[in-house]
Amino acid sequence: MIDSQTITSTRPYLIRALHEWCVDNGFTPHLVVSVDASVQVPQEFVKDGEIVLNVGLDATSALKLGQDFIEFKGRFGGKARDIMVPVERVIAIYARENGQGMSFPLYAPHVEKLTTPTPTNLVSVPDRSKVEVSDVRNFQLTKVESERLADDSDNEPEPPRTSTSGPRPILKRIK
Repeated sequence: MIDSQTITSTRPYLIRALHEWCVDNGFTPHLVVSVDASVQVPQEFVKDGEIVLNVGLDATSALKLGQDFIEFKGRFGGKARDIMVPVERVIAIYARENGQGMSFPLYAPHVEKLTTPTPTNLVSVPDRSKVEVSDVRNFQLTKVESERLADDSDNEPEPPRTSTSGPRPILKRIK
């Protein structure tokens, strides 16, 4: 008989699979991480106890999507930083371009009675200390939610955007 304590978590496998899916389809994978003392990220980029990390191949160096930790080097505000995130602190992985991905409940080993949450997305999230570890739901962010998270997620600050009405600027090459 298999003991539930000997079974490994599906979370690292799903993170790796969705990361690969994003890369294979030309999307930019982003992780949403619940930050605590075990998470090594630049604290100045943490908002409301969470940080969104661009884990695309162009944004990272030495990316390791391990069983227990996700590690990479990334640039924040032009400065290279070592990032280390315990897999258990990842609460979502999604494609920036279309918001498709998966959310995960936050592990709650100290909670005795677990309850099942209602369907969630990244904007209205139930009290994560009461969600069941095996309760993983697919999600698709709305355009507004996806843009909000994408704006928060860039490791490099973007210049202010101008009005989107009108045609896109055209670069003309002069010889």
